[in-house]
Amino acid sequence: MGLHLARGVLTVALVYPLSRDATRLRLRQRWSRQLLNILGMKLQPGGCDIAPGSMLVANHVSWIDIFVINALAPSAFISKHEVRAWPVIGWLAAKSETVFLRRGSRGHAKIVNAEIASLLGAGRNVAVFPEGTTTDGSHVLHFHAALLQPAIEAGQPLQTLALSYHLEDGSPSRAPAYDGDLSLGECLDNILAHRHLVARIAVDTPLTTTPDSSRRELAHQTREMIAARIGADAQHAPDGQKAVVRPSTSMQPKTA
Repeated sequence: MGLHLARGVLTVALVYPLSRDATRLRLRQRWSRQLLNILGMKLQPGGCDIAPGSMLVANHVSWIDIFVINALAPSAFISKHEVRAWPVIGWLAAKSETVFLRRGSRGHAKIVNAEIASLLGAGRNVAVFPEGTTTDGSHVLHFHAALLQPAIEAGQPLQTLALSYHLEDGSPSRAPAYDGDLSLGECLDNILAHRHLVARIAVDTPLTTTPDSSRRELAHQTREMIAARIGADAQHAPDGQKAVVRPSTSMQPKTA
């Protein structure tokens, strides 16, 4: 893992500046696939093809979600502004087209929306986790509709990615879940202790948007689509209990 991370840092520092955009995307995809191999995790995509220029809307289970998505379709991600200041991670994220959002600033939100719209208009995919938190993967929480606004303003499609993790026999696995009071190190230990995990991505048909589209309606529709794919209740956590979640990198830092 350490060698793979170091290889990634050197690639971004030395190869990226000399590479075209398409080459950078291929390098990011290859690095992510190699990471999954190191972790003993198999990628199992299903459904439709990823449409270029779509905002990819996904449920959020683990820190590994980002690399699972990049292994299938290298994408820009939306993250909170504070991540930019994190040592190494912030630098790598910035070099990988992460769009940093400063919460509570309408002026900055307009700038970010324009940046995301520009990426989408250029045929790039931008991935977002509208739940804003990670769960154990058994349910889908409320989607923050504002995160879908850039795609709506640009008239670019939304495409849902339903993420779920399984054992080899197909039964669901909580090993990759990064929720509750679990630390990053503990989560990594859980993944390594369950070799041969399968990361499934169910991709649905893109949803067309226009500047007149209702972001609330689209947030509800995309949440329901993902919940249906993973067989979850999109409205509530299991047994009607409040879900125990932790903020994702788009909301608050995590410590190992």
